[in-house]
Amino acid sequence: MEGDARGTSARETALHDSILRRQSARESAARTYARALPIVPVRARGLTIEGADGRRYLDCLSGAGTLALGHNHPVVLEAIRKVLDSGAPLHILDLATPVKDAFTTELFRTLPPALADRARIQFCGPAGTDAVEAALKLVRAATGRPGLLAFTGAYHGMTAGALEASGGAQDVRVARLPYPQDYRCPFGIGGPRGAELAARWTETLLDDTKSGVPMPAGMILEPVQGEGGVIPAPDTWLRRMRAVTESRGIPLIADEVQTGVGRTGAFWAVDHSGVVPDVMVLSKAIGGSLPLAVIVYRDDLDVWGPGAHAGTFRGNQLAMAAGTATLAYVRENGLAERAATLGTRMMTQLRALARQHPCIGDVRGRGLMIGMELVDPGGTAGPAHTAPDAVVPHPGDEVAEVPGPFPAPDVTEPTHLTGAPHTDDFSADPLLGEPATAPLPAAPALAAAVRDACLDRGLIVELGGRHSSVVRLLPPLTITDEQAAAIVDRLADALAAVARTTPSHTSRRRHALPQRKPR
Repeated sequence: MEGDARGTSARETALHDSILRRQSARESAARTYARALPIVPVRARGLTIEGADGRRYLDCLSGAGTLALGHNHPVVLEAIRKVLDSGAPLHILDLATPVKDAFTTELFRTLPPALADRARIQFCGPAGTDAVEAALKLVRAATGRPGLLAFTGAYHGMTAGALEASGGAQDVRVARLPYPQDYRCPFGIGGPRGAELAARWTETLLDDTKSGVPMPAGMILEPVQGEGGVIPAPDTWLRRMRAVTESRGIPLIADEVQTGVGRTGAFWAVDHSGVVPDVMVLSKAIGGSLPLAVIVYRDDLDVWGPGAHAGTFRGNQLAMAAGTATLAYVRENGLAERAATLGTRMMTQLRALARQHPCIGDVRGRGLMIGMELVDPGGTAGPAHTAPDAVVPHPGDEVAEVPGPFPAPDVTEPTHLTGAPHTDDFSADPLLGEPATAPLPAAPALAAAVRDACLDRGLIVELGGRHSSVVRLLPPLTITDEQAAAIVDRLADALAAVARTTPSHTSRRRHALPQRKPR
């Protein structure tokens, strides 16, 4: 069933409205998606959701990236039914079962070989945030050090430890590092030099005895920042972070909760760079639409005792069966490569759309993890990206002028943990360009209006980024060419409709998008 906006009966509308009223009266004020998306799903298949009011929608939220195969994929349903019909226990704590063994085997088959060859797995409580907590506890136990390195714009979950490592945290044991990006470069430069500055800042922070940052227990990062605004880490920068951490004995944690299982055009987002982390945090798509979260890590980090991290629901048999089916289907059908092809096409189309709508500040992403940042063309631009020499804060109390470019750090060549020879030639990185203009102010109200207009046209999208001004697309990896085109068409129509009603925010000043190298 394809998404549409057909008429609804009075009975369907009444049912829809009554359920939403009861939800508003009964559920917590902390609910989120339900506020922006006032729909009542009753049926779903693939990309399409049907609401209680009879309307159909193309779902580009996909359970915040959970549904790699879309809703109710036949191989997932078959795997679940097989467990239910077999009489197997549904709840087994951390006991061994054939279902669990099959899941672990398939998962290890997909991991970077240098990690899979010596990996351990910890089944966690059924949410990504608990897996993040486990990863942080693990590296603290293994190193005997309490501190952490994390990045601006990060999102790692909603529990206390995960929030400490996320952007906006206060009074925590985490040192915050700059995450490279072109459009809103933290150094006002963008491109290869901006990424190089971000890397050197990290090195300086660790090596400066007066930085106030002691040697940490680990570094945690997202290969693509999702909630932070769909910002892909440049491969060159990611390899540098691997070299920086490895040469200093700092475990590297890759949070692949949302980026994993083919989402970015590789099975795991770290595969693009060849980097092999010490710890990988996995959830969402690995459960095939059901709750499941694990960490996989190097065997020499496995120092904690029995019960050091546990959870009643870490033995979800149905999720393991659904996850095994999903992992195998993505691997066997080349869906990661398909995501890379479709994602490139969709981003090209959205960048062409930006020539008609100056309120599109940037289009970015990797694979089928796409973001379109909306801005106020009539606003005052931020720091220009063309400054010949940037003044960058030093980790101490002073500021230092950074002449650049910088030589590569003197680190030992990568070992078996690194997975690929690292290079410091940031200018060759395909994810880095030279932004043509300074960034314009974010336009969260405009983004909200576009999201609402999309919903009116039967397209479900959500917002992310620093000011909730990035329209995010996370469609299933199984979408067809026709469905991908329909997504872009509906988004374009929604944007045009909002532009007609709010011309002051969409047509004052034209600007060019960051120029990116072909991939």
